[in-house]
Amino acid sequence: MATEPETPVAASAKEPAVPSLVDRYFTRWYKADVKGKPCEDHCILQHSNRICVITLAGSHPVLQSGKVIKSISYQISTNCSRLQNKVSGKFKRGAQFLTELAPLCKIYCSDGEEYTISSCVRGRLMEVNENILHKPSILQEKPSTEGYIAVVLPKFEESKSITEGLLTQKQYEEVVVKRISATTATS
Repeated sequence: MATEPETPVAASAKEPAVPSLVDRYFTRWYKADVKGKPCEDHCILQHSNRICVITLAGSHPVLQSGKVIKSISYQISTNCSRLQNKVSGKFKRGAQFLTELAPLCKIYCSDGEEYTISSCVRGRLMEVNENILHKPSILQEKPSTEGYIAVVLPKFEESKSITEGLLTQKQYEEVVVKRISATTATS
């Protein structure tokens, strides 16, 4: 009894999906309601070499409400610009040191809203993504890859403890579900 050969569509449906580069090499951590601002969530992609990539979480208002980003600024205050960060050498001399609440950049939307993106982890600022200054739309189109905000290197001694106070993917999804059920219950 001969069986018909499988169609390519049926064969691909049986194979597990290949994980993306980000899913394969990074662990996702989340900080919900940064600085007490509702829904302003950040995602921290932690690599096994302890480097952290700071991005926007999928539930952040900039990504959710179809907002148009007018501009992005790494100028934190009159005396502090994240663009002035110059890192050199094996020991990363010249890197700006960040605390968990240190602002990385400000996102200005066309509706007048302004969002301050925080570091969420203690460490040295390795680089900021200057590409989003020239093309802010990639922040919304590819937030986990080309649209990242900054790269931070935690101190070696603190690399295990930086995830304290951060949420896992599952915990974060539960927070988002609770938010959605709370908003549907009130309306």
